[in-house]
Amino acid sequence: MGSSRDNSAPNRASTKALETALGFSFKDPSLLHQALVHLSYCNEHGLEPADSYERMEFLGDAVLELAVSTEIYLRFPDADEGELTKTRSSLVRRETLAKIARRIDLGSYLFVGKGVETTNGRQQDSLLAAAFEALIAAVYIDQGNEFTRQVILRLFDTELAQAQQSGGPPESPKSLLQELVQGQGLNPPTYDLVSSEGPDHGPVFTVNVLVNGQVVGTGAGGKKSEAEGAAARAALAALTEQV
Repeated sequence: MGSSRDNSAPNRASTKALETALGFSFKDPSLLHQALVHLSYCNEHGLEPADSYERMEFLGDAVLELAVSTEIYLRFPDADEGELTKTRSSLVRRETLAKIARRIDLGSYLFVGKGVETTNGRQQDSLLAAAFEALIAAVYIDQGNEFTRQVILRLFDTELAQAQQSGGPPESPKSLLQELVQGQGLNPPTYDLVSSEGPDHGPVFTVNVLVNGQVVGTGAGGKKSEAEGAAARAALAALTEQV
């Protein structure tokens, strides 16, 4: 399924692959329906804001934090509070949630307005992460806490294993770039906003990262912080190839 599919209300057939990825079928399909509806779709189709996934996003955030916090508390018995907090933050941050959402192709099931569609907004980290939180809330309401915890652990299996193997959270690309640059005796990298395009509900920011006044990477994202992270990753890839 891609962005060209019909924006009508989801049905059992269209979401069956998503349910397969989650490992179960919803008792109440309307919960899955709501978890896939972006506010922009409501605005264009005369629906109430409460018909979007925003309220579910609030609940899903809490459910995710509890499940992940409990798991890393058990997996890292020697970690102090600060280390646990950093590890949890790396696992529930927008970038990680979006990566997991892409793994289950969540973006292709979302119902979004034309403005979001034309800017490829359904694939932006911010939108995918929010929809993923809403999806977790839908699972929680439909199936209860323990079942949802197992779903979360299965979806996060790769990230949890990586954190356990490395003994803690991965460093952010911006931190890694700064360490690399300063290790070469250069000044810290700076980030310049190149452009901001698209509607208010689905902007796309483009950012350059510069070292000693030279552009070493460019990135885009739904938030400036996402664009900066993408630019840092591009710079890391380019600078690493030069070594």
